[in-house]
Amino acid sequence: MATRIRLQRHGRKSYAFYSIVIADSRAPRDGKFIEKIGTYNPNTNPATVDLNFDAALAWVLKGAQPSDTVRNILSREGVYMKKHLLGGVAKGAFGEAEAEAKFEAWKNNKQSGLAALKTKQDEEKKAEAKARLEAEKKINEVKAKALAEKKAAEAAEKAAAEAPAEEATEAPAEEAAATEAAAE
Repeated sequence: MATRIRLQRHGRKSYAFYSIVIADSRAPRDGKFIEKIGTYNPNTNPATVDLNFDAALAWVLKGAQPSDTVRNILSREGVYMKKHLLGGVAKGAFGEAEAEAKFEAWKNNKQSGLAALKTKQDEEKKAEAKARLEAEKKINEVKAKALAEKKAAEAAEKAAAEAPAEEATEAPAEEAAATEAAAE
């Protein structure tokens, strides 16, 4: 029986979620499987992979052929690196302890690279947010300045409109005072 390591689709429309399964190559995509060894969620950034490392390694060593996507996932998780190192142990190139040390070094290097990438993405997000905030502040300053100019122009118009009205009301009052003085 030819076994394949492949993805089994779950989730709703336009939001796929996959199980990583061991299945007979003749079985349908979402059909019968032998063993479920993990999950893959491509909807998160970065994609989330939950994998039973030992089971995946055991099946790869038994000869199960992965699909292209699963091969990439297993490679990223280190299953193929571990298989390569175990091949070196079987040939007598180095000991099992040295193989474990090399694998741990590879894993730590990979983790530090991912952490550096994550911090770089966080810094880029912060810089982008800061740039957006600065641009918004500039736009708000321009709007506030235009609004202040508009209010100043309206206040000047009101003052200009009220000044002749005040003069007109003062003038009749002065005339009335003058006529009263003349009448006395």
